[in-house]
Amino acid sequence: MRCIKDALEAVEGKWKLLIIYALCGGAKRFKELSRDVVGISDKILTSELKHLQENKLIKRTRTDESTITIQYELTAHGRSLNKVLFELWNWGSAHRGEVIGKSIGINQATDVE
Repeated sequence: MRCIKDALEAVEGKWKLLIIYALCGGAKRFKELSRDVVGISDKILTSELKHLQENKLIKRTRTDESTITIQYELTAHGRSLNKVLFELWNWGSAHRGEVIGKSIGINQATDVE
């Protein structure tokens, strides 16, 4: 159980897995991530990126060219989650109607009461 708890702590929250998924295609700049992870604020994105760096799932690279560019990309450790994300995507795709349908029903029942 401890291993599952540790893994969940590394990717817990609403946004971390979505950020990791957005980086699966390669390195991105902050604004690209902000655009790809729909609904996340810049403040939350900054915080989540720091947590992902602390857990060595992503790395931040700064280039000192004429204009400073900062990019974020998955580390080998972060890329090791690709299989997990793929399976989660498959599960979500197969069960989306059931899960969304149930949560809509719950929300409607709550609204009526």
